[in-house]
Amino acid sequence: MRYFIELSYNGKNYHGWQIQPDVISVQEKLNNAVSTITQQKIEVVGAGRTDTGVHASQMFAHFNVDKELKGDIPYKLNSLLPPEIVVYKVFLVDDEKHARFDAINRSYEYKIWLGRNPFLLDFSWQIHSQKLDVELMNKAAKLLLEYTDFKTFSKVKTDVYTYNCNITEAIWKQKGNELTFYITANRFLRNMVRAIVGTLVDVGLKKITKEDFRKIIESKNRSNAGLSVPAKGLFLTKIKY
Repeated sequence: MRYFIELSYNGKNYHGWQIQPDVISVQEKLNNAVSTITQQKIEVVGAGRTDTGVHASQMFAHFNVDKELKGDIPYKLNSLLPPEIVVYKVFLVDDEKHARFDAINRSYEYKIWLGRNPFLLDFSWQIHSQKLDVELMNKAAKLLLEYTDFKTFSKVKTDVYTYNCNITEAIWKQKGNELTFYITANRFLRNMVRAIVGTLVDVGLKKITKEDFRKIIESKNRSNAGLSVPAKGLFLTKIKY
């Protein structure tokens, strides 16, 4: 029997989603909790892999178990999980349903705080000494929808079969001091969103032009793109099936 889990997590204290030796991951904590309540050795499969320090306001994962689960499973899991990880739903699905491969698209948000705010230090990148031209950043962001090869924004040493992604949304929205970048695609490369944001911020600071941004995409060379912005401002926000 296959179950889906809907959860969220604060990634501050975790080395990303995926299990790695000698570090703490979200997947490891979830594996341990599910294994405890099912009394079986369980390995959950996530809808994606967030990097160290990245948050998820919506994440899905699946696992297989021999028998139907009874009782309030989210309550049982939450009683075993650390407070930074919260399970909202656990539900039965078809055996062929896959948390990763059946996802149609994924959405991320990157949050910038224009100024200083001690209460948002863990959840935003704070820029307090320079002004950004948000209109210019949005003009450059629209160019992303014209391309599919995003090798420029991928981590250099990564094992992928293709650098192609279909981006369907890329827009900045500002509300007071909060500036948020919204991006949706069928898939994302490692470090891709943070590299895109860093390069678009260079556009906003007028270090590079909109046409420079186009040339950077077309170069397929990570060294031409901007910095990888801090992970703490990045949230996986929606997964569509």
